[in-house]
Amino acid sequence: MDKATPKADLFKANLDRAAPLLAKLKDDGIGHMIDGQTVPSISGATFETRSPVDGSVLAKVARGNAEDIDRAATIAAEAFPAWRDMAATMRRKLLHRVADAIEARADDIAVLECIDTGQAHRFMAKAAIRAAENFRFFADKCTDARDGLNTPSEEHWNISTRVPIGPVGVITPWNTPFMLSTWKIAPALAAGCTVVHKPAEWSPVTADLLAQIVKEAGVPDGVLNTVHGFGEEAGKALTEHPAIKAIGFVGESATGSAIMAQGAPTLKRVHFELGGKNPVIVFDDANLDRALDAVVFMIYSLNGERCTSSSRLLIQQSIAEPFIEKLTARVKALKVGHPLDPATEIGPLIHERHLAKVCSYFDVARQDGAVIAVGGKTHDGPGGGHYVQPTLVTAANAKMRVAQEEVFGPFLTVIPFGDEKDAIAIANDVKYGLTGYVWTNDMGRALRVADALEAGMIWLNSENVRHLPTPFGGMKASGIGRDGGDYSFDFYMETKHVSLARGTHKIQRLGI
Repeated sequence: MDKATPKADLFKANLDRAAPLLAKLKDDGIGHMIDGQTVPSISGATFETRSPVDGSVLAKVARGNAEDIDRAATIAAEAFPAWRDMAATMRRKLLHRVADAIEARADDIAVLECIDTGQAHRFMAKAAIRAAENFRFFADKCTDARDGLNTPSEEHWNISTRVPIGPVGVITPWNTPFMLSTWKIAPALAAGCTVVHKPAEWSPVTADLLAQIVKEAGVPDGVLNTVHGFGEEAGKALTEHPAIKAIGFVGESATGSAIMAQGAPTLKRVHFELGGKNPVIVFDDANLDRALDAVVFMIYSLNGERCTSSSRLLIQQSIAEPFIEKLTARVKALKVGHPLDPATEIGPLIHERHLAKVCSYFDVARQDGAVIAVGGKTHDGPGGGHYVQPTLVTAANAKMRVAQEEVFGPFLTVIPFGDEKDAIAIANDVKYGLTGYVWTNDMGRALRVADALEAGMIWLNSENVRHLPTPFGGMKASGIGRDGGDYSFDFYMETKHVSLARGTHKIQRLGI
C-alpha cells in the first residue's frame, strides 16, 4: 500500500499481518538460540511476556540462568576461532545476507515490535529498515576492521593492527529493541567476535526473530547465541562469565554500575549507553517554528522511552510565554492510540511497572510546585493497556526532581533561562551527560554552548539525526565508550603493535 491508502485500511492491514505472527508465537513460544538450535532452559523454567496494548500473553519464554549462559558462552568460545579467521570478504557477504533478510521481514518486525513494546508503527517501520542499514554499514567495514597505523621511527618500522577481542556479551534494552540490538551485534560480528545476546525480558519477541534471521542467512552456528531471562539471573551470569571478554550494555545507569562491579573480577571491558536528562536549549533568535517541531518530536516520539529524548526544554525568558503557548497546543493535539494505527503518535508504555513509574512523577511535579499544563493522567486507550497522556510541566526550576531525574516517558519539563551563561549552568546541572540540542541563529553562540555542554553528543539547530560513522555515547552517568564506525571496533577489538627492526640500532651488551 502507498501513502494514498486510507489510514483505516493501513490499520487493518497491520492487524491482519500481525494476527498469524502472534498466533504462531503463542503456539511455539520463545526458546534460547544456542549453537544454531532453539532450546529450552536447562531448568525447564519459563516466563510469560505480555503485550502492553491489552495485557494479553504473547508467548511463554525460556527463562535462562547461569547454566544456560555457561552453555552459550562455551559455544561462543568454541565458535570464535573459525569466525575470527574467516576471510573478511566472506563475513561481509554473510552480514549483507542478514541485512537482506531483515529488509525482507521489515513489515513483520515492525508489527511484532509494536505489539511487544507499544511503540507506534510510524516509528517501528523505520526502525526495522535502520536495523538493516546497521548490518550493511558494518558489513562493508569488515575488510578494513583490522587496519592500523604505520608510525616509523629512526631504527624501526612500527605498525599497528587490530584483532577481535573474543566472545562478547551484549545486553540490550526494551525500547526499540530490534534496532538497538543490531547497533551492538552488527559491529561485534563484523569485528570477528562471537556474541551471547541477553535481550530485555520485557521485549523478547524480536530478539528471537533476529536470532532466526542470522541463522537463516548462513552465519555459522554458535556465532550469535541468544539467552532470554532476567537481569539478576541470566544477565548477572553473563557479566561474570570468564569466557566473555567484554560487555556491551544499553540501559539504566544503576544497572551499568552493577554490571561494572560484576565484571571487575574478570577484568571485562565494558561499553555502556545509559540514561539521560537531555536539554534542548532554545534561544530567542532561533528559527522558532523548526525548534518547536524538534522539541515536540524529541520527547513525544517513541513514547518518550528513549535515552536521547530532550526531556528538559530550556527556553529563553524573552520568548517563553508565546513559545509555551504554541507548545501546549501541540501537546494537547498529540494522538494516543493503538500502536498499529498509522495515525497513532503515542502508544502504550512498555509495562505496568514502567507506567506506574512515569505516573508517579505527576505527584512529584505538583509537590515540587510545578504546573502540569497538559496531561498528568493515564489514558483510556484501546485494549485498556498501559496508556498515559502526553504530559507538559511548566513553571519548573532546575533543582526540581522533574528537572533532575529521568522519567523515560512522554513527559517534558520546561525551565526558563536568562542568558547564555544561565542556560549552560542549568543544562549541566544534572548527573547525566548524553545529548544536548541547541537552537540559535548565532553560530558563535552555538559553538560556545556546544563546547561548554557536558554531553557526548550535541546537535545544533537539529533534532537527533544519527550518522553511523560518528561516535555515539555519553559522559558522566550517561555512559562509557562510543559506538559507531571505527569507534565500535575500538571496543570489540584489541590493538596490537608490531615493531620491525632495521637491524641497525645499537643493543646494549650485558654480561661481557
